[in-house]
Amino acid sequence: MAKITYIEHNGTEHVVEVDPGLTIMEGARDNDIPGIEADCGGACACSTCHVYVVDEWVEKLPAKDDMESDMLDFAFEPDPRTSRLTCQVKVTAEMDGLTVRMPSKQI
Repeated sequence: MAKITYIEHNGTEHVVEVDPGLTIMEGARDNDIPGIEADCGGACACSTCHVYVVDEWVEKLPAKDDMESDMLDFAFEPDPRTSRLTCQVKVTAEMDGLTVRMPSKQI
C-alpha cells in the first residue's frame, strides 16, 4: 500500500491508502475524493483527472508519454512541470507519501 495525499483546491487534505497497480485516479475514485472527476474512466480521453504533483515528487514519477502530454493541453491551467493526469500514473509501493494538489476546476 502507498499512502497518497490528495489536496483539494480549498486546502482540504485526504490521506488514503492505495493498492499498488491501481492508478492515482482509481485511488481517488475508490475513496470518494472530490475534485478528480475522471469523466472518461481512465482512458486518457479527457483531462478531468488533472492534478499538480508537489515539487519533491515530480522527478520520482514515471515520465509522461506523448498521449498524456497532448491531453494535458486541454486541462485547466496546466503546469508544464507538475501537471499530470492521474489516470496515467500507476501506483507503486515507492510512491508512499506522494502528494497531489487539485486545480480549482476540471474541464
